[in-house]
Order: sequence, then structure tokens, then C-alpha cells
Amino acid sequence: MTSWVRYMFPIPVLSVTLLLLYYNSKLLNWRAFHWYNATEERILLLEACDSFFNGRKPSFEPTVTSLYHSSNCQEYKRQNHYITDPLSEEEAAFPLAYMMTVHKEFETFERLFRAIYMPQNIYCIHVDEKASADYLQAVSDLVDCFPNAFFASKMEPVVYAGISRLEADLNCMKDLLKSEVQWKYVINACGQDFPLKTNKEVMEHLKKFKGKNITPGVLPPGHAIPRTKYVHREDIVHSNVLRTKTLKPPPPHNITIYFGTAYVALTKEFTKFIMEDQRAVDLLKWSKDTYSPDEHYWVTLNRIPDVPGSMPDGQWEGDLRAIKWRDMNDHGGCHGHYVRDICVYGTGDLQWLINANSIYANKFEWKSYPPTLECLEMKIRERTLNQSEVTVQPDWYL
Repeated sequence: MTSWVRYMFPIPVLSVTLLLLYYNSKLLNWRAFHWYNATEERILLLEACDSFFNGRKPSFEPTVTSLYHSSNCQEYKRQNHYITDPLSEEEAAFPLAYMMTVHKEFETFERLFRAIYMPQNIYCIHVDEKASADYLQAVSDLVDCFPNAFFASKMEPVVYAGISRLEADLNCMKDLLKSEVQWKYVINACGQDFPLKTNKEVMEHLKKFKGKNITPGVLPPGHAIPRTKYVHREDIVHSNVLRTKTLKPPPPHNITIYFGTAYVALTKEFTKFIMEDQRAVDLLKWSKDTYSPDEHYWVTLNRIPDVPGSMPDGQWEGDLRAIKWRDMNDHGGCHGHYVRDICVYGTGDLQWLINANSIYANKFEWKSYPPTLECLEMKIRERTLNQSEVTVQPDWYL
């Protein structure tokens, strides 16, 4: 070998070594990437996600693939890396119940379901009666693969801001109370939600409330008063709610109406109260012709002092949902697009999302911004596996 070749030969070897060390360091930072799955595409996606989470734009467009589908449930769960065993004794002893109302965007719902799925939990799925046959079949195929997931026994034709949205949750709630799973809290979700915390972190968050229901809300501000002051009518044909000029009678039992979020976390004892107590039954009947009753029903009942797990002096505490509203300027803007004044998150929102204190976020669209969901799920799965108290199987990696 000539002298110049002898000196030049180590250069490409050194370059390759440094490149391997660089990517290896990245993989160590993202331990959810098992070496079996560390393909070139996944490594590039990891690099892009790192940029998004640090507020930078990557130098390339990341490639994202859809989930694997199969008529064989075991193969479907294995290929899509579902977690099939509880990851700690504490989580196994604190099962959660979910009531999920969905109507479109199957890919988004599928990602959500995988992200929150744990074998000790239980999941009631309510599909809008107006959903397409193809969508219903896709959700049915998924649900059939999991013994702890099931369809609501009664489906509603859901109208945005109508009583049907609240009734969809109540239908699931009735079914969940019949389950043999000794769940501690029930959490409601829609198909465009996504978790910002791991199952263990959600459990720890709920435990801090020591058996109290989480229903963020306050006395109604001026803009919310007409919602319960006037009679409203659901228009199923046009899927909206119309306000009339007719005044409503006062609430039953001299109940004070509160205004809050539709997203709640409720104890099992409170859900039994909702089904059995006359005050809850009468308030539901009174709420049928109001606007967005799910934004006053839960919080109003939870402010009654003698109700199980009530918080009579509660305010907005709870941090259940991160939402970027159009009329709020404390979130750095929406990097996706707005639907009904709520931001559909783009990749530019990932840094804000991962730093949010909330345990879930709304809203997401796989078809519009697939890397947003992919990167967020990768980050949550990384934390999930790092927190695991059992030996992690290769099939649990993304």
C-alpha cells in the first residue's frame, strides 16, 4: 500500500464510525427505538421529531406510515406494538375506564386507542349513529381484538353542542357500571384527542385528587348564560343546535348552574349517583333543550356539597385538556389550522404540547398532520417504557 493511501484509508472509516456513534446516541436518548425497528426511515423520523420538539424545522420532510392491518388479532397487536401486560403493580391495581365518542378519522382514533390502551383498563366506544358503514366496520374490527373494549349498547346520532353528545357519554357510563372491572375513574374522550402523559402519569395525577371528581368550571360568564336561559333545539338534519326566543324555567331543586369543560374524570361512586339520584335525573331532563349541556351538567352536579367526591369550591383545576383556542393569545399561535375556533395541531405545535401540564390534548387529524401524532406518540411511548417496572418485550417498541 502506498504511503498516501495508507494515510487516506482511515478517513472514511472514521467518518462512518462517527456517524454510527451519532445515531447510536440518538437511539439511546429515544430508548423506545429497539434496534430491530431502527430502520433508516425511523431514524430519520426520530431526527425530525427531535427538531420539532426543540422548536426547529427539520431539513427534510419526515416519512410516516400507516399502522399495520390484519384480520388476525394477535398479528395486528404484535405488528402495531400494543402493550399487552400491565407495566407496574400500581397501575394494575388502579384501572381506568374510558368512554370514547367517535365519528370520523379512523386513523386518528386508532392512534389514540393504541396510545391509551392498557390491558387493565376498560374502554367503551360510542360511534355516532350517522357515521359511515365503512367507518363503523373499521372501528368494529379494532374493538373485536380487545376483550376489554366494547361498543356502547345504545348509539346516538350526535349533534355538536346538543344533548345527544352528553347522552352518548351517559350511555357508555351505564355500560361501564355493569362491567366487572373495578375501575377507579372514568374519563371521557373524543376521537381527535391524544394523551400528553403516560398511563402511569395519568394515574398519579388522578390520585392527587384523593377521590374527588375533576370537573373544571366556574359560575357562568356572561357569554354562557344564554345557553341555559333559552330553549334550544337540536337539528339532526343539519347537525346543529338552534336557539329559540322561549325562556327556560328555573333549574330543578334550586340547583345553581355552573359552566365548565365537557372533559371530566369521575369516580365510580359519582357515576352511580348520576344514574340513581333524582337531582341528577331531573337536571338531565331540564338540560335536554339547552346548548352544549355537557359543559354544565357534570360541573353543576359536582358542585353540590353532599354528592360523592364533590368539589363545591372547585375552579378550573384539573389540567385535563390542552386546547389552543383562537381567541386566546397565550399559546404562541396555531401551527395547523382552526376548526370551530380550536387548533388542529401541526408539527409546529409539538414543543408547546410536550411542555403542557395537561394530561390530554385536543385536537388532532392524522390525514392533515401525520408527523404530529407520530412524534407525540413516540415521545409518550418512550416515557412509558422508561417508567415500566416489568421486563420490556421487543414487541412493545414502536
